[in-house]
Amino acid sequence: MTKILAGLNAMYPAATCALHHENAWELLVATILSAQCTDKRVNIVTPGLFRKYPTIQDFAAANQEELAQEIRSTGFFNNKAKSVIGAARKILADFGGEVPRDIDALLTVPGAARKTANVVLGTAFGIASGVVVDTHVQRISGRLDLTKETDPAKIERDLMKLIPRDRWILFSHQLIHHGRALCVARNPKCGECKLEPLCYARDKTA
Repeated sequence: MTKILAGLNAMYPAATCALHHENAWELLVATILSAQCTDKRVNIVTPGLFRKYPTIQDFAAANQEELAQEIRSTGFFNNKAKSVIGAARKILADFGGEVPRDIDALLTVPGAARKTANVVLGTAFGIASGVVVDTHVQRISGRLDLTKETDPAKIERDLMKLIPRDRWILFSHQLIHHGRALCVARNPKCGECKLEPLCYARDKTA
């Protein structure tokens, strides 16, 4: 594990969240929108969205059908609009308008499942509540034999046991960057990867 972490540090020393945001609330919105959607597409949609709805109060008062059309290109737009408005209202009603910094509290917010909560707490507040398991983390963790599990919650538990807590946040960012840059789903670029000597994946190309 030490060699894997060192290799990731060498390739992605300053990896961070790719979603553009100015504060924890904007990151929560962006992360909700990123479900089944690329960060690139979300970053195209959110600047106009945050101009129209500059505060959490604006989102709480938004018309759901109108908001759904504004985020249509991110997919699953009706559910996402409902979650964003619900999240704004819940945070205003129960948390004084501030995104909670506690994992259990954040999980009560509409749209904030465990992956979303980990993203927000880790990136916005530097709180290592767990390991973000998205499709990239899931794929690469399997390829590097860090887990045999396929369920994200079980994968996260395995990774939390293996990785020092002070590396949970950076590790997730590094694996996500690695999954986009080299360790892609089909025809991974193994010849360019510093982790190649440590990897025994069946679909290696080197």
